[in-house]
Amino acid sequence: MTEDRTVEDLLRALTPQVLGLLVRRHGQFDRCEDAVQEALLAAATQWPGSGVPDNPRAWLLTVATRRLTDEWRSDSARRTREVAVALREPAYATVAPAADSEPAVADSDDTLTLLFLCCHPALAGSAQVALTLRAVGGLNTAQIARAHLVPEATMSQRIRRAKQRIEAAGARFTMPAPGERDERQRTVLRVLYLIFNEGYTASSGPDLHRAELTGEAIRLARILHGLLPDDGEVAGLLALMLLTDAHRAARLGPDGDLVPLAEQDRTRWDATAIAEGVTLITEALTWSPPGPYQLQAAIAAVHAEAPTAAETDWRQIVALYRLLARIAPNPMVTLNQSVAVAMAEGPRAGLALLTQLDADERTAGHHRLAAVRGHLLEMAGEPGAARDAYLAAARGTTSLPEQRYLELKAARIAPPR
Repeated sequence: MTEDRTVEDLLRALTPQVLGLLVRRHGQFDRCEDAVQEALLAAATQWPGSGVPDNPRAWLLTVATRRLTDEWRSDSARRTREVAVALREPAYATVAPAADSEPAVADSDDTLTLLFLCCHPALAGSAQVALTLRAVGGLNTAQIARAHLVPEATMSQRIRRAKQRIEAAGARFTMPAPGERDERQRTVLRVLYLIFNEGYTASSGPDLHRAELTGEAIRLARILHGLLPDDGEVAGLLALMLLTDAHRAARLGPDGDLVPLAEQDRTRWDATAIAEGVTLITEALTWSPPGPYQLQAAIAAVHAEAPTAAETDWRQIVALYRLLARIAPNPMVTLNQSVAVAMAEGPRAGLALLTQLDADERTAGHHRLAAVRGHLLEMAGEPGAARDAYLAAARGTTSLPEQRYLELKAARIAPPR
């Protein structure tokens, strides 16, 4: 690992700790977050040359506090001038106390409170993701914009509006009340999973995978698991991410084309990540009632433990999907379940399950529905219909690797004579 990489990793780990301390001490989430970003920039510029200070968190807190103090001084002087002009009297500015001495650094870690704040219900999902990546993940606006393939100015406005909305909603830097906490925690898990999924299969653009997003999602899930070690769903989410990301090296062929799970070289899977993920989910299921993330992780573990695609225990996977569909029904669960049913009971059974998604506005016309239908039709011996479905799916995706893969699947099926 290079020294620059070490500094970057350290700064990301310290970001939520420093921001949490400032917000708990001063409120004003918007200003505190801006001050922390300036402190991070200063550290990223100075530390590689001068070395990491003995107490890097205190260093960041001191710099960020001074930025806040400078802003408060400027605001106070401006208000005094405005009053003086209005009263036609000389201006005597009052200023905030100086921050020349290093502020005391508390031992508490406010990362969990900060995650809950970034996932405030007043924010739209896209804003929750962006704010979490910046305030908790320590990514700067340019990095978040690149990951989402939008201009930096657009992302900057999105983050600014999110912070303003939090302020307008009167959100306080405290853990939610018990009645609200479970719902907000579900939102936190969903946001982390959204970050992971966008990195694992990018929704648009030339790249299939964005390592900065999957890596950040796993890092944040580890932090959350450390803060909530007795929560089975948090353990399940971390296990699911690890087991899924373990396939990453095998997902692209030498020519850059997407390789489906059944055709991947399993020797290229990350055995360490698989072992950790299997251990996490196995242990969690022994003491926690199964939740959606745990069941998805259990399904991923069955895939990971199969020596070959042909040896996959599809009946066990079908049973897990049926349980998942009962406790957390949604179209994507049905979509994935149809593939498992097709493998265990035949393609016609899988196609029958797909028909219920045609009337669901969340999936009707979605490229993934067309892609799965093409796969099952090809299994069922209907090449013409399969080819049409693959081409429809290719037209519907904005991911170039997925588009190439689907077009290639269609091209390999002989057109009807």
